[in-house]
Amino acid sequence: MEPEELPGLERLLGVCQRLNLGLKTSPPAHAPMSAGSLLEGVPFDPVLAKVYARLGHAVFATQMMRWVLTRFDDHENRLEENNRWWREQYWNKLGMPVIVFGGDVYSFATVPDLADGRGRQPVVMLDIYEYEPDVMPVASDVDRFFETLARYLEALVALPRYQKYGETEFSFPWDAVELLARDERLVEMMRAGRFEPLMKNADEETRGWAAKVMGAPGT
Repeated sequence: MEPEELPGLERLLGVCQRLNLGLKTSPPAHAPMSAGSLLEGVPFDPVLAKVYARLGHAVFATQMMRWVLTRFDDHENRLEENNRWWREQYWNKLGMPVIVFGGDVYSFATVPDLADGRGRQPVVMLDIYEYEPDVMPVASDVDRFFETLARYLEALVALPRYQKYGETEFSFPWDAVELLARDERLVEMMRAGRFEPLMKNADEETRGWAAKVMGAPGT
């Protein structure tokens, strides 16, 4: 996969521009992280490596939800700094290593231990505002995550309440069940229990949400 072969990222960039949702980007580092190189002792995701070969930092949908790609360029390396903190504070609680690469209110991370045969790592959302971290699987790989996020933004701005008031309670990933269900590999992994070590402390609400994703018709 070449840097430009990231259809999900391309779609997200295009949606932010076409719908005037706001977008900020900066150039990549001259020596970005390479696929399989170690970050906090675990392999760096190959799809995420392609993203960082394209961008050093990004803020998507600045006019609304704001999703931030953690900065890693020639001026600042927040990616390494942030993941050192996550390793020290949360890896033991989570039960698996994760590489956090962005977010805003919640954090989003790849899971090296769940990589497929090509090394592509799935993406989970991490909510650490409760005593035990809450984990929600959201994509089979990083680029698929960007595609789903783009489709979510398209669906969000099409809602009458958003068009009238500029707000809505249509939240990601809670209300994006049908969009997530389009990711067949994600659904297969969820049904096979691959995320269970990370979801061991999931509450009834999160379990119910996961059941809806697994049961929703993919299109």
